[in-house]
Amino acid sequence: MTAIEERIETLQKKLNEAKAKKQRLDAKKRAKERRVSRANDTRRKILVGAVYLALADKDDEALAALTKRMDTALDRTDDRALFGLPPRPKPKAEAEAEAEQPSDC
Repeated sequence: MTAIEERIETLQKKLNEAKAKKQRLDAKKRAKERRVSRANDTRRKILVGAVYLALADKDDEALAALTKRMDTALDRTDDRALFGLPPRPKPKAEAEAEAEQPSDC
């Protein structure tokens, strides 16, 4: 191998290492941006919730409106319990399917 070929090979290796480093740095930057975005989204949700809860504490109509919206929006039983809402009734098809299953008595 000639000196020029060795030089080209060395430079090619350095270029590949630099490209790999750039990819790692870009991936790290994107991950940080995603973390910051998620943190900001969570913070916005907390602040909006705090404002609505404060309004509901001071105004019965606002409380009724919030309760109605939460009743419409929430499906999970444990989420509904946080707002004093009863569990949603099971859909008819699901209730019928459970009734048809034999019990293990």
